[in-house]
Amino acid sequence: MGGVAALTPIHPTPEAFARVRAVLDAAADVPHVTVSAIRAPDGLAPFAVAVGAEVHADAAFQRVTGEEIDELATGRIVVLHDPSAPAEWRGEFRIVSYVRAELEHEMGGEAMLGAVAWSWLRDALEAQDCEVREAGGTTTKVMSESFGTLSARPTTIDLEMRSSWTPVLGEPEDIARHFDAWIDLLTTVAGLPPLPEGVTALPGRRR
Repeated sequence: MGGVAALTPIHPTPEAFARVRAVLDAAADVPHVTVSAIRAPDGLAPFAVAVGAEVHADAAFQRVTGEEIDELATGRIVVLHDPSAPAEWRGEFRIVSYVRAELEHEMGGEAMLGAVAWSWLRDALEAQDCEVREAGGTTTKVMSESFGTLSARPTTIDLEMRSSWTPVLGEPEDIARHFDAWIDLLTTVAGLPPLPEGVTALPGRRR
């Protein structure tokens, strides 16, 4: 996967950022998840690299659920680098995440959905032994209703989760653990929670 970074040409690339970018450049697809380099947003930091991912349902999932679903969830993760270590970051790196997935209607009415989704992120980071600072985020439920000539389309409820945190990195390559935690979050939101090594997931419905 080729990396796409938003760089300021007049400044040399810091070694730490180059090493982080190399890790993300090497990110590969995993079962159910397609990973790709995307353009990093401009203006957030002197240096940035971004990765997008999509969680897909396989044929077995669709047979069990009886639903013709391809994409279960989508998201992007951006790693920002500012050698000046902004006070609000409390570090030179900052991770910004966006995740979106369609929910079952029953789950969409869950009053504690936001807290549950936030716990998925915390659990994913802890499972990968990620140390973080200044973590924060928001969750949003989006209901889409169709009318008129589009009235046959079913009402959908999506969960959107935006979060950011400062990774505490002993070495730049430690960013891999944070990326793996983000992939775990994405699959959990999609209804395919990570399982211990060697355990095969039974197809389940979306969360």
